[in-house]
Amino acid sequence: MDSFLYALSFLLFLSLLPFHTALPQKFPSSSSSSSSGQINSNSILVALLDSHYTELAELVEKALLLQKLEDTVGLHNITIFAPRNEALERQLDPEFKRFLLEPRNLNSLQTLLMYHIVPKRIGSTDWPTANSGPLPHRTLSDHHVHLTTNGPAKKTVGLAEIVRPDDVVRPDGVIHGIERLMIPRSVQEDFNRRRNLRDISAVIPEGAPEVDPRTHRLKKPAPVPAGAPPVLPIYDAMAPGPSLAPAPAPGPGGPHHHFNGMRQVKDFIHTLLHYGGYNEMADILVNLTSLATEMGRLVSEGYVLTVLAPNDEAMAKLTTDQLSEPGAPEQIIYYHIIPEYQTEESMYNAVRRFGKVRYDTLRLPHKVMAQEADGSVKFGHGEEVSAYLFDPDIYTDGRISVQGIDGVLFPPEEESKTEPKTVPKTALGDSELRNQEAYQELLHQPESKDDLHATNNTFLISIKC
Repeated sequence: MDSFLYALSFLLFLSLLPFHTALPQKFPSSSSSSSSGQINSNSILVALLDSHYTELAELVEKALLLQKLEDTVGLHNITIFAPRNEALERQLDPEFKRFLLEPRNLNSLQTLLMYHIVPKRIGSTDWPTANSGPLPHRTLSDHHVHLTTNGPAKKTVGLAEIVRPDDVVRPDGVIHGIERLMIPRSVQEDFNRRRNLRDISAVIPEGAPEVDPRTHRLKKPAPVPAGAPPVLPIYDAMAPGPSLAPAPAPGPGGPHHHFNGMRQVKDFIHTLLHYGGYNEMADILVNLTSLATEMGRLVSEGYVLTVLAPNDEAMAKLTTDQLSEPGAPEQIIYYHIIPEYQTEESMYNAVRRFGKVRYDTLRLPHKVMAQEADGSVKFGHGEEVSAYLFDPDIYTDGRISVQGIDGVLFPPEEESKTEPKTVPKTALGDSELRNQEAYQELLHQPESKDDLHATNNTFLISIKC
């Protein structure tokens, strides 16, 4: 009986076994889950940060793209075309690399990096054949890259050759090693515009045109080519003083506006705010005065400026009396603006060579003096009112240069005119004093020429006696 029941249960188990194997099996997914919001340790992003593409990984972190890439991996697989370290470290133009690492060019750096990432899994077997032509794919930067095959084994993406196909493979993506950095057209154009702004500041010197001193206009107006410095002095282009309450200067757009000055002024003010420690200076430029608008108009006309920006600690030492007078904030800032383009290197070389250098300011006729001190540049005419170059080259774009200083500068007070010395009355005797008073009274009230002549003789005789 027991053997019969055992045989019956065994046959029932064998009959249910195929049905059990036909059921779908559920295994834990190794790819990243969008519901969890966290990246798996086996993710392609973790592999990129731990790979030998260290230069690319550092640029991704500096571009603040990790969060965006995590969101992208949570939705679909990605393919990363990673330039080798030599292409980013030695073969890249140093000027272009410096352009990418500047804080104001963060958008260009992000566009460049996302140009190397395709939101789709592309393995080495997914390349088109040599006869099928290029295959386009949209990248995360909304640009297209074209995959081509030249010959039996040469695979390319854009102009870069694939040197390590399927170098890193993970469930949510793949990394292909490429020989060079791919640069989209928009980033190249941004870099060319920045470089052109620096190049146009160097102009071949020519003879000064004749200016009518009465009207401050050219006697023989000549066409000014685009990019050339303006002909008239910067003081003739400035708005009237703050006592006249000028209207905001017009923005660029006319025939003489070769640069977008307002955008560059906003750019350097934002840089001051992000740099930290110069909020008071930015507040005066934007809220308390119309200097930002005027500076933008001057830059639009082709002028160059160097701003000596006092930090917040220096601005906090200003007293109420120094700021209460009408137009005082404008006059203070005018004395900190030099109508030249100077950098830390140019100013330091000048003071090392010449000892003391006097720079013109927008506050006529005062000049600010610079000299070398403790391996830096010191501004001011004395020890009491002086400032050191504290944060050099905060912003330099070829038109506007911002140099941080640790003090507020004031021009030296004008010497009072010397009055003619008069002999005090106490130094004269009583008789001499009476004679001098009588002589002055007779000079102011003469009756006739004969009387005046006789009076003079009488006065002289009385003095001799």
